Amino acid sequence: MARGTALRKPTNVSARAELVAEAKSLGINLSEVFEAALENAVAAARRKQWIEENRQAFEDYDRFVEAHGIFSAGRRLF
Repeated sequence: MARGTALRKPTNVSARAELVAEAKSLGINLSEVFEAALENAVAAARRKQWIEENRQAFEDYDRFVEAHGIFSAGRRLF
């Protein structure tokens, strides 16, 4: 779903009062900044979780490559 058409949920957050005042005086949309930062944090957490969930497969592949090499080792042109 596109950002502009997504269902919004009012959320209370706390921030330093002087920082909020300065952001507002500069015309910064706090909701947009919060949403972008939250999207980045969620994406980073998902990446970290995926790596942890697949760590064993990475280790298995590394051991396979150490024992057998990579499949294209004799066919590379570079």
